[in-house]
Amino acid sequence: MTSVAFLGTGTMGAPMARTLLGAGFPVRVWNRTRAKAASLSADGATVAETPAEAARGADVLITMLLDAPSTVAAGEAAVAELAPGAVWVQMGTIGLAGLAEAHAAAGGVTLVDAPVVGTKLPAERGELVVLAAGPTEVRDRVQPLFDAIGQRTLWLGEDAAAAAATRLKLVVNNWILTLTNAVGEAMALAGALGVDPADFLSAIGGTATDSAYAQVKGSAIINGDFTPSFALRAAGKDAELVAEAAGDSVRLDLADAVRERFRRAKAAGHGDEDMAAAYFASFQD
Repeated sequence: MTSVAFLGTGTMGAPMARTLLGAGFPVRVWNRTRAKAASLSADGATVAETPAEAARGADVLITMLLDAPSTVAAGEAAVAELAPGAVWVQMGTIGLAGLAEAHAAAGGVTLVDAPVVGTKLPAERGELVVLAAGPTEVRDRVQPLFDAIGQRTLWLGEDAAAAAATRLKLVVNNWILTLTNAVGEAMALAGALGVDPADFLSAIGGTATDSAYAQVKGSAIINGDFTPSFALRAAGKDAELVAEAAGDSVRLDLADAVRERFRRAKAAGHGDEDMAAAYFASFQD
């Protein structure tokens, strides 16, 4: 069975690693905050003290860390310890520049660009969508891992350095972040106009304008439950990556507004809450 070194066991990484363990893969885990990795020992994971220790002799390295600097630093420390012919599967959202840095850090290790679509609950259920780009010759080796954590895999190219998967992930995330803020703003407007926000969700329910996502995030706002499925500070980081990737090639008015709303909500102390807490940006200067 393919042995896995899994670096990054936070909100997304922990359930992904747990799913791999449940599928029978031997997994060594590492996280900067050790306690977040230690909880996986009950599921059969070996907890490593360093990225290099986690990677020693592993067939596949998976990184699921918050940002590019942490991903590159951990990956760089790990690649020299991997088994001959091992593959580095980069699954976090680190942007175009970050992926280029990871590719350089990989050295002679084959890199697969494979960010995922989905948040905590789909990760727990093994229902993520894997967006992947990498050489044909390594796909049979990583596909069983993708099948364990995801409901489907969308292969987008053979050259990870071209970042086809990361580019699509940024497009998807731009949509998700915009929708999140649209729901929050509509809920805030409802309150300002004396409308029961639950009536707003009921009004769009079952129509062409409805979405499961609107109902989930809207209900979270109504219930005041901002337990993070995807933390606001991480969503803000992704919004910055979208803007960085777009550059001057296209005008993204909504994306600019999204970045500002996340900034205000984070400044108001909501950074560690679910990104639905962008709702509070409607009440901040």
